[in-house]
Order: sequence, then structure tokens, then C-alpha cells
Amino acid sequence: MPSREGRFEQATLAARRGLVRFGEEVRRARLDAGLSQTRAGLSARVSHTQVSRIEAGSSAHIGIVQLARVAAAVGLDLSIRAYPGPDPIRDLGHLRLLERFRSTLGERLDWRVEVPLRGPRDQRAWDAVIFGAGKPIGVEAETRLADIQRLERRIALKQRDSHVERVIVVVADTRWNRDALRTASSALALAFPVPRSRIIAALATGQDPGGSGVVVL
Repeated sequence: MPSREGRFEQATLAARRGLVRFGEEVRRARLDAGLSQTRAGLSARVSHTQVSRIEAGSSAHIGIVQLARVAAAVGLDLSIRAYPGPDPIRDLGHLRLLERFRSTLGERLDWRVEVPLRGPRDQRAWDAVIFGAGKPIGVEAETRLADIQRLERRIALKQRDSHVERVIVVVADTRWNRDALRTASSALALAFPVPRSRIIAALATGQDPGGSGVVVL
């Protein structure tokens, strides 16, 4: 699993490659339209130097509005979208929550963090995986619950794309989270039916809890 620095480096490289592709598309469209860089810049209200930088892929410090204007000047539409990628960078509170849960496990169990789902192209990972209690058990830690339905979908996709059948969602014990869990209790009971007490007791002795569940710590 890439480190924080590794993820940011990958994002930076992807952005640079995107700017190069965008610049090439702008240049082709400008030439096809028979426009000079000066004329395209005048239409977009930017300098011809900025148009040149955009076409060269050196537009990292040029605002998105200017990029969109230049695209429009040569007959292109600039579209910006975000797509699901790697799991988000976790903060110190998240790491401490994982450690609190780890401290409840029996000595017979093996604990590994940030376990990738599949091959190197899939950047997703389980926050942790427990080995030694029969089937591997995925662990997802949440310090603040925002969208429980989205959380369920994310976990279901991870289960589908890995060999992990059982999942324990570890949730920080806050008033906000308790209220969120209470509101979604009926839906959560279907996907995570094993109660906290059974999970804690089973894992403390190195046993399989028998299914997925939610543990509030």
C-alpha cells in the first residue's frame, strides 16, 4: 500500500500527465481552427505566453478558469471529474482507533495493516486484516460516520473483490457516531449481525466471531 508521500507523488504525476494531454489537444484544435496563439489568447483573455505554456503542458500554475477559456477559444469543452481511487489518507485518530481494537485481540492472532485487496493496480486496501481465527477478517476503522450507506457499499465492493468474507467495522465511541449507528441500526443488522460482545469475546480467545459486526470503542 503506498505511503502518504507515495500517494501524493502519484497524484502529482497523474496531474502532470493530464496537463500534457490537455495541452496537446488544445494545440491540435487551435491549428485545426487556423488560429495563432495570440488570437486564441485574445479570445480567452489570456496572454499568448499562457497559451504556449498550456500547449506545452506547463500550465500547473494557470487557473482552471483560464484553462477552460483557452479550451473554449479553440472549440473544446473542459470537463473536470473525480473518480473513485485509493482509500483516503488516514489521520492519527484513525490509527489510534485501530490500535485500541488491536489491543483487544488474543495473542494467537496475526494482525496486518493496510492489506491490499488484489494486484498492484488496485490501490484499495483493508485498514487491517486479522489472521489466525479461521477465515481472514477484514477491519475497517471509522472515526466519524458520515454516510453509512456509502460505507456499506464500499465494504461490499471490497468483499466482492477480495477473499475476505467477514468484516468488523470499528467505530470511535462518540455521541455523533452512536446517534448515526442508532439511526441506521436496522440496515446495519443485515450486513453486520454479530453483536459487539460476541466479537470481542471470540477474538480475545483467538476464535472466529462467526460473521461480520460493528465494534464501538
